[in-house]
Formats: sequence, structure tokens, C-alpha cells
Amino acid sequence: MTEQTNNGHENLPGRRRKRFAGISSRAYEHPADRSALVALRKLSGFDTVFKALSGLLPERSLRLLFLSDSVRVSDAQFSPLNDMLRDACYILDLEKVPPMYVTQDPKPNAMCIGLDEPIIVVTTGLVELLDEEEMRAVIGHEVGHALSGHAVYRTILLFLTSLAVKVAWIPLGNVAIMAIVTALREWFRKSELSADRAGLLVGQDVQASMRGLMKIAGGNHLHEMNVDAFLAQADEYEKGGDLRDSVLKILNVLPRSHPFTTVRAAELKKWSETRDYQRIMDGHYPKRSEDKDTSVTDSFRESGRHYADTVRGSKDPLMKLVNDIAGGAGDLAGDLGGKLFGRFGGGAGNGTGTGAGTGTGTGTDGTDHGGPAGPGAKGGQGGERPGTDERGGQSEG
Repeated sequence: MTEQTNNGHENLPGRRRKRFAGISSRAYEHPADRSALVALRKLSGFDTVFKALSGLLPERSLRLLFLSDSVRVSDAQFSPLNDMLRDACYILDLEKVPPMYVTQDPKPNAMCIGLDEPIIVVTTGLVELLDEEEMRAVIGHEVGHALSGHAVYRTILLFLTSLAVKVAWIPLGNVAIMAIVTALREWFRKSELSADRAGLLVGQDVQASMRGLMKIAGGNHLHEMNVDAFLAQADEYEKGGDLRDSVLKILNVLPRSHPFTTVRAAELKKWSETRDYQRIMDGHYPKRSEDKDTSVTDSFRESGRHYADTVRGSKDPLMKLVNDIAGGAGDLAGDLGGKLFGRFGGGAGNGTGTGAGTGTGTGTDGTDHGGPAGPGAKGGQGGERPGTDERGGQSEG
């Protein structure tokens, strides 16, 4: 099915694509998704607990349902989809090709579920909507879910959502379950961004990924749609309106398992232009053999940095307000800290900058004669506004 070339790349159906041997899902996972997964994988007894849950979850029933009432993809049935599936597993180096089914449903959708072994399900609405390159990205998306281990948590989410409906009559029973469901949905929305990246690594065609998302939003009318205008919608959605609109955005997204389509398109386009994506395409990426050495602390730290950067760079009115409040609080803390240090540190003593380096004040006339402070600090006695001057300056003494 694949042909090795002299440069180490493989000729796959349609055109030449790169293969990522031994790639870890960490290479493409969204920071928030990755930190949650790393923590779960490191949790002692996590696998044992979920194996025990397998008897309660309707996994066997789901497998039998799709086997009996859907069409299993193979060389004999939906063979083009079967080729795309095997190619996606080959590109992402997924050792075992999961079974895939096509189920009758006019709504375009796809999912990867299962505890012991993942299965992929695509609807007829999706198959009829997308062309070959767009479908390749979607199948890569689902294989990315399988490689990341998302199928387990998706199955649990489906089970708990169903359970919440059944126990709705029990006082507070539904509330407790829906709290868990809401948390899982928040994680799963981030996992969808991860899987979109996996789909791009498989299809290796940004425009095809964009077209697929546009079609999911607006149907099979490409001649009526434009990628740039579609992405402009995402920008307008993020920065438009006032605080009331920000609250409505949160309420609108809470019941959803997927982020809004324009947001997904904008996130994927942004990632495709990063150095991280280019490094993967150049063959530099984390390997699965290194996963056991992954630091939970580093993953949470990276996730925290991502959220901080998101808030700082967001155009959403609520996020801008949060950023302004946080910045104001930081300035206030810096002012108070500088004044207190200057007041209690003495007029003639040594003053130490608050940044990476230090500056020492030696005079009693309030002049700082110390050396240069590190970035983000003032030299001298208790500079008033840390982070505004990298040179020794006037001290409060």
C-alpha cells in the first residue's frame, strides 16, 4: 500500500506524505488536554479502576450494536475509507488499526469510543459531505483520539450523560452526575483541538482541514464559502459584544462536547503556523518511548502558561477585564511591596532589585549607585515599580 522513497518518505494514495515513526500524542496535544491526560496516566491504580468499570459501561453493547446495525469498513466495504484508515494509522504509527463503521445518520459526525480497544464510527452524513482529502483529515482526527487514549474518556462521558437522564428524578442525583459530565465536556472540548491537529498531521493539507470544518458548519456549498471570511467570523466571535455576550458564550458552549466550528478552524490555522508544527513536519517530535519520563509538573506548568497567554491575548471582553484586573492587582502589589521595602529597609542600607538580577544602593542621598539589575527589576532600595526599568534608579530611601 505504501512505497518507500529514497528520502525516507512514503508515497501514499493521492500524493506523498510524511510518516511520524514512534510519535507520541504529546507532540500534537493541546496543553490543557495534555496536562489532564498526563496526570491521569500517572495516577496510581488508574488503569485498574477503569478496567473494573468496564463491566458497568455498555462497551460490549455498543460493539454489538454497530456490528449488527452498521457497515464495517474493509477491503470489501467502503474500501476507500479503509485505505484512508490504514494510511492514517501508518502515518501516526498506531500499531493496531481500529475497526471502523459507517452508520446511517444524516447528521455529519464521527467518534472514537471503547475501553479495551477503540472503535471509530462515521455517519453517512459525513461520508456524503466531505471529499477524499477532507475525509482523510477527519479519519486522522479520530486516529489521533485513539493514539491519545481519548476513547476511554469519551466512552465514560457517553455513559454518564445517559445515566444523568435516567437518574434525573432522584433529588440531587442528576446534579452530582452533571457536575462530572460538565468537567469531562470541558476536557473533551480541548481534546477535540488536539485531534484536529492530529488530522492535519495525517492529511498534511491545511486547506482541506479548513474546508472540512466549513462544510460541517455550512454544508456542501463550497462555492458559497470563503476560508478567510470563515476565519474572520471566529475573530468577530471572540472580540465582539460586551460582558453580557461573554457570559452567553460560556452558557452556549457548556452543553457541547465540541468547540464551535469557527473557533476550531482558527485554532488549527494558528497552530499550523507555529514553530511546533514545523518541527514535527521536519521530523523533530516527542517519542512514545519517552512518555514514561514525562513530568506531571511540567505539563501542568505548560498548561498554566497556555491559559495565561490565552487570557492576555484574548479579545473577549470578559477575558480582557480579567486580564486588566489581574494586571492592576499585580501593579498594586508591586507598588505596595516597593514602598514597604523602602520604608522598612532603611535609607542607607543595601537595596535589592526584585527581578532576575540585583542592584545595590550605597548612598544616603537616595541615589542608587548599584550595578544593573536583571530584567524585570529595579536596582537600589525597594524600587517602586518592579518590571519597569532594567537600570539602577532612584531609591525610596
